[in-house]
Amino acid sequence: MASIRTVVQTDSAAIAKIYNHYIANSTATFEETSISTAQLGQRIAKVLHVKLPWLIIENDQQQLMGYAYASKWRGRSAYRFSSEVSVYISPQYLGHGYGQQLYEALFEQLRALGIHQAIGGITLPNPASIGLHEKLGMKKVAHFDKVGLKFGQWLDVGYWQIDLQQADTQSE
Repeated sequence: MASIRTVVQTDSAAIAKIYNHYIANSTATFEETSISTAQLGQRIAKVLHVKLPWLIIENDQQQLMGYAYASKWRGRSAYRFSSEVSVYISPQYLGHGYGQQLYEALFEQLRALGIHQAIGGITLPNPASIGLHEKLGMKKVAHFDKVGLKFGQWLDVGYWQIDLQQADTQSE
């Protein structure tokens, strides 16, 4: 049985391990250099400082299986009701619905905070991530051609968006 909770700083090492896997082995992130536990801890603190959620999912043995968080979409105050969302699942736990569980919990918390728009960026192609975002009601709203260079290849990025307040109303 999986459980979801708010991140604590002691989760930083396990989160860094998951994220560093994606840095080294995929184009899911455009970072190219592994990050330290301390750097990850600073990122967590930054998200929590602006009162946005960072959630983790763990199994019965309290092993961290994945995480999701929201960050500010942009720095200007008029953007304060929009957040960028991200989710990463440890490779051995992919395909079990943990990403969906995390995003559903994250969206619930964002709604409670009055966030209207959740925006997720996806390196393309990525059918699994597209499927997850669209299953949650997110719609593709942008496509940027060849905006990132990683592993010697130019990569596109798409953005998916959901109006959380509208989606909440429609589900009642």
